[in-house]
Amino acid sequence: MRLSRIFGAIASLPLATAAWAQSSLDAPLGPLEIIGQPEPNGTDFQPAVTELARDIHWLDNFVLVIITVITLFVTVLLAYAAFKFAAKRNPNPSTFTHNSTIEVAWTIIPIIILVVIGAFSIPVLFKQQRIPEGDIVIKATGYQWYWGYEYVDEGFGFDSFMIGAGENRLTPDVSAELAQAGYTDEQFLLATDTAVVIPVGKTIVMQVTAADVIHSWTIPSFGVKQDGVPGRLAQLWFTAEQEGIYFGQCSELCGQSHAYMPITVKVVSEEAYAEWIARAKEEYAGIAPAEPLIQVASK
Repeated sequence: MRLSRIFGAIASLPLATAAWAQSSLDAPLGPLEIIGQPEPNGTDFQPAVTELARDIHWLDNFVLVIITVITLFVTVLLAYAAFKFAAKRNPNPSTFTHNSTIEVAWTIIPIIILVVIGAFSIPVLFKQQRIPEGDIVIKATGYQWYWGYEYVDEGFGFDSFMIGAGENRLTPDVSAELAQAGYTDEQFLLATDTAVVIPVGKTIVMQVTAADVIHSWTIPSFGVKQDGVPGRLAQLWFTAEQEGIYFGQCSELCGQSHAYMPITVKVVSEEAYAEWIARAKEEYAGIAPAEPLIQVASK
């Protein structure tokens, strides 16, 4: 019995780490590894596949070191004070009221620490806010409770719904729908019926807005998060460096079904992206692929 479970788990590993195209439209994309998704009992960041995400991870570790040193110092100081100035060791309490040197020190040292943290964190923030010229511009609009996407320069768009929308638990029908789309039950609440498709190594500019209430477009592995506010158009940017599938969620409380508003992004090769774009234009905008010019020789 135990051996059958082991062999069953080994057989399921490829399905757990890769997903196939969700529809005939995505057929050229082929199998893609699922890279950016939350893990059970996970305590670390999802893999960083952009420069922005790596900057954030480094900054978090940098600040963590500073906070750890401060915490240990304060803990040792408290333990020393509790031992040194216990009532049984000091039956006659001291009568001093202040110490100018210590007071100056505990004012200046925190200021220096904050300046150091700011000196490293502000450039990371500014890098996120300086929007470069995008190779591809996509407009993401949040609705209650799904996302709409428009490829601005390509003239088409589509809506993206959670697979199993309307269900708050995994049912056999939802499980079958996930399997048909190439996912496993682990991707319930993460996978969508249509995904944003982008080429690897290209600068993507996302224009983020909302149609009803505030939503937030987030992909942890990309290190990006931007609120979509009705009536306003915000922007974020990233350059994904590894092909694969990445998941995100609406990260601004937006109503009853806020938890059922996931984001799926597929990062593919430039060749696969070009073929997908041609198919997407035909399916969503009715734009037929361009036919090669035929040269007719004169008689």
